[in-house]
Amino acid sequence: MVDAISIILVTIFSAVMSLAVLGSLLRTGIPGVRRWFAASILAVLALVLYALQGHAPPWLTVVGANVALSGAGMVILQGCRQFFGGAPSSSKPEYVAWLVLCAGLLYWTYVEPDIATRIVLVSAFHAYVYGMIGWVVFRARPRARRQYAYRFVSIGAFLGAAGHVGRGLIYGAGVAPEADLLQATLVIMQSTLVSVVFLAWAILTLPWLSIGMVLLAHDRLAERLERLASLDELTGLLIRRAFMAQAEAAVKTAARTGRPLALALVDLDHFKRINDQYGHARGDEVLARFAKTVTANLRAGDVFGRLGGEEFALLCPDTSASDALILLNRLRTLVAQAGNTEEQGGLVVTFSAGVDQYRAGDSLPHLIGRADAALYRAKALGRDRIVIASSREPASPEPAPGLAGGQAA
Repeated sequence: MVDAISIILVTIFSAVMSLAVLGSLLRTGIPGVRRWFAASILAVLALVLYALQGHAPPWLTVVGANVALSGAGMVILQGCRQFFGGAPSSSKPEYVAWLVLCAGLLYWTYVEPDIATRIVLVSAFHAYVYGMIGWVVFRARPRARRQYAYRFVSIGAFLGAAGHVGRGLIYGAGVAPEADLLQATLVIMQSTLVSVVFLAWAILTLPWLSIGMVLLAHDRLAERLERLASLDELTGLLIRRAFMAQAEAAVKTAARTGRPLALALVDLDHFKRINDQYGHARGDEVLARFAKTVTANLRAGDVFGRLGGEEFALLCPDTSASDALILLNRLRTLVAQAGNTEEQGGLVVTFSAGVDQYRAGDSLPHLIGRADAALYRAKALGRDRIVIASSREPASPEPAPGLAGGQAA
């Protein structure tokens, strides 16, 4: 039959493995990982102390083990809050509850020895902590990410909370004998099976959560890599492939809902001249400043991307071409003002843009083709202006050659 010592040893091994993986993630700078690593250390310490019952004094195997285990739960909760962007510290009432737990452990171990009361106190505290962990992860989980890791953690936390609630109720009602779970198992009392079940339920929650923390950290790493693979290194904007994917989705949404959608192709004026006169390093500065200025003044929901070189694209959902024209003219003024400073040496940068609005039956290439033709007209009219595609503009099935190979500067 599986006994308590076997459960604890297997749990220690699992916790050590999770500790090693979390340790390898410390340098990633992912919020919460350092606290989860510290929690794993406390969990291993607590489990080792539990395993020493009968071979070491109670202040170490009972009080010390429970203090370490409850502390591990608190630190995991803090790490979860930090991971999801909240305050890493627990609230004052939680610290007060933990201090009450520590005092209660001492009181009902030495002053008024009462194992059942002690177990009820510990179970109540763990039920709250695990319930809060499950709630934080469930509530703050990013909906756009795959949910496996977040469900794994929240389910494990809620199950752990339920296990401690059941354990506390059984001992509080006096159904279980006046013995600690581990002690009950070691002396093989009649309630051995029940004791082992609750022991496993209570103790295995921590390694479950440790594995869950590893899954969350790896999901955050994957998110970072996906983001880096979709962003232009110089400007921080979406690269062509990522922008086109979002534009394709936006066109499908516009076709389904009938809501307006505007797209603008943007080209910096005389950029080749800037590179030739000031050097490519200064040209890179111009591109980065341009992207920063535009991004800082876009509306929520607007999508801005760099298609290549000095070519950019702006996607404006729920926006007509005339409203997009107003937005782009405001951006054009702001971009010019950003360069007309002493710091920038008076290097005024302007841009031209062609704008068009989604029409029923359009595909993305049709929309891009008309906006590109409007951009060429803006350049032909002297640059530093925004042109809306004519309503008579034919829907070219492919973007104009300049979009793929580079506009004339």
